[in-house]
Amino acid sequence: MLSRAAATVGGMTITDEDCLPETLAFNEKFEAAAASRPAREQAPSAAELALLRRNRLGADTPPVRLEHGQDRVVAGGVNVRTFVPDRVDGVHLHIHGGSWAFGSADGQDERLWRLAVEARLAVVSVDYRLAPEHPFPAGPDDCETAARWLVEHAAAEFGTERLLIGGDSAGAHLTVLTLLRLRDRHGITGAFRAAHLLFGAYDLSMTPSVRLFGPRPLLINTDGLRGAYEMFTPGMGAEQRRDPEVSPLFADLAGMPPARIVVGTEDPLLDDSLFLARRWESAGAPVRLDVIAGAMHGFTLFPLTITEREQRRERDFLATA
Repeated sequence: MLSRAAATVGGMTITDEDCLPETLAFNEKFEAAAASRPAREQAPSAAELALLRRNRLGADTPPVRLEHGQDRVVAGGVNVRTFVPDRVDGVHLHIHGGSWAFGSADGQDERLWRLAVEARLAVVSVDYRLAPEHPFPAGPDDCETAARWLVEHAAAEFGTERLLIGGDSAGAHLTVLTLLRLRDRHGITGAFRAAHLLFGAYDLSMTPSVRLFGPRPLLINTDGLRGAYEMFTPGMGAEQRRDPEVSPLFADLAGMPPARIVVGTEDPLLDDSLFLARRWESAGAPVRLDVIAGAMHGFTLFPLTITEREQRRERDFLATA
């Protein structure tokens, strides 16, 4: 019998229904606060973009930069930030989110260090180049380079060849592109034993849930995603964005590793995860799909019960993958 915390609907597991009142109350509060702020252009100007980056997208407090993190340059020019605990049983290549235009490898030090210690993983976070200054394919190129470096040097650098990969939002998209590039350009499959994909965008021509989400200001919405896609892939139309090198939902997914795919029911990118999970599994790899009841896009950025649970599930998945 299913607990109040999880239910299966239409073949997918909806988790954390026991937290739904708290989650929806937070969404309502967030939406009201966002609606009270003045609207800005769909695509920010260079000055607005610089200000948003300095303010970390309006976060209440700046992220904590820990001494455990080490900034490095690998493979002739890609910046990464590493977190190495006393015990290392594997290496996790982390790719941050931020609509391909925001974020950095030092933006989640506390979370990544906790993951490193609790899952016994060396964590390598990629500081890939950002749009619009560096549009597609700059970001994917950097992630591909970092992944190849790790495949070739993990044993010497960290004492293990057990590799994992994952990211959130734009980082989840870049994670899948990285695995596909390793396979298609370098013949590398199986090097990464598992992928953790958190509320990612996998069809940049816009899935139905993105098109229908509308203006609700739950961190990101239809116009926000349209603007992000345009900044990342300027000059491309919808058909061009369906190219598998841009939108991994349309790629041949044969040879992908086991994956855990996570998304909230109130995320405009819901269909992206549902569709990718089905195609990933059809291509032959095991998939665990967790749909979080009431969760909006980016919910793990906020102090919620579902955030605590999700971080624990991510740790457990990566520790045992």
